[in-house]
Amino acid sequence: MKVEQYSSRTLFDALGRIGGERPAERLEALREAVPGRIVFTTSFGLEDQALAHLIFKGRLDIEVVTLDTGRLFPSTYKLWADTEERYGVRIRSYHPDQAALATQIADAGINGFYHSKEARLGCCQVRKVEPLGHALKGASAWVTGLRADQSDQRGRVELAGWDEERGLIKVSPLFDWSREEVVRFTEAARVPVNPLHAQGFLSIGCEPCTRAVKPGEPERAGRWWWETDAARECGLHVAADGRLVRRKKAA
Repeated sequence: MKVEQYSSRTLFDALGRIGGERPAERLEALREAVPGRIVFTTSFGLEDQALAHLIFKGRLDIEVVTLDTGRLFPSTYKLWADTEERYGVRIRSYHPDQAALATQIADAGINGFYHSKEARLGCCQVRKVEPLGHALKGASAWVTGLRADQSDQRGRVELAGWDEERGLIKVSPLFDWSREEVVRFTEAARVPVNPLHAQGFLSIGCEPCTRAVKPGEPERAGRWWWETDAARECGLHVAADGRLVRRKKAA
C-alpha cells in the first residue's frame, strides 16, 4: 500500500481543526481534519478498548494496530482475539526485530530489566519503541489512550498537539476523562476488557513488568514497580532525554 506523505505545515494547519466535547466527536473531527494515514496503537488496556470500540463502531478510517512485545499476559492475548471477534476485524501487530532482540537478551539476560533501569529501557526500546516506529512510518497522526490523570508525569497531556520527535499529530481523545468515566463507558457499551483490571491491575503492560496496585497507590504504580523513581515510562511517549514529550499546539 502506497503511503502518501504530507508536509509538516499541512498537518500543523490541520491541528487547529481537531476538537469536540466527546471522544467520538474528537475522533471524527480528527479524521475529517487530517489527511493521510491515522494510526491508533492499542495495548488492550481499559482506555484503548474504549477507543477501539468508538473507531470500530463508527467505522472510522483509522488503523488499529498493536505492539506485540512477546511478553504480554495470556489474558491480553485472549482479549485481543475476543476484540477481533466482537467487532469483526483484524488488528495488525508489529513485533521486535529478531536480531535486535537476540542481542539485547544476550547482553542483559532474559530478565535483565530487573537489575538496572538501563537494561529495562533497553528492553522497552527493542520490544516497544522500535516496533512503534515501524507502525507509525508514513502516518499523519497517532491516536493514543493517554489520560492526564494517569500520573503526575502525564498531567499536561492535551487533546492534540504536534509530536516533534516523530513529525506527526498526536491525539489523546480521552485526555480529560477520569478512570471512573472510562469504566462507566465500557460497562454501558459492553466493551470487552481485560479481567486483570478487576484484580487490581489498573495499568497493564508486559507480564513480568506489571503487578496489581496496592490500596492508595497511583494508577501506574504497578508498572516497573521495582524502580525507585516516580517517572516510569517505557519510552513510547518520551523524548530522547527521557522526559514526557511536550507537544506544541497549533499557532
